[in-house]
Amino acid sequence: MSDMDLYQRAIRVWGKEPQMLQVIEEMSELTKEILKNVNRKKDNIDALIEETADVEIMLAQLKCCYNIGKEVDAYKTDKLKLIEKRLDDWENKEK
Repeated sequence: MSDMDLYQRAIRVWGKEPQMLQVIEEMSELTKEILKNVNRKKDNIDALIEETADVEIMLAQLKCCYNIGKEVDAYKTDKLKLIEKRLDDWENKEK
């Protein structure tokens, strides 16, 4: 079974709204682990790995649920180009 098939199955079995709420929950858990790592200097790499994987899975379900994968990819490409330009500008300013 492909990842996409699995995402669609999860949405079909558990429902769109519960899965979208799960996206929020997983993002919150990742946020909590990042804060522990940065603010408290906690060595929680395993938790960061786990929560990052959970968020990536749920974001893939979100894109599947709303059928927005292509649009997200296009926006991401444009955004990465903008970030690259900003980095170039920043680094050139620092010289």
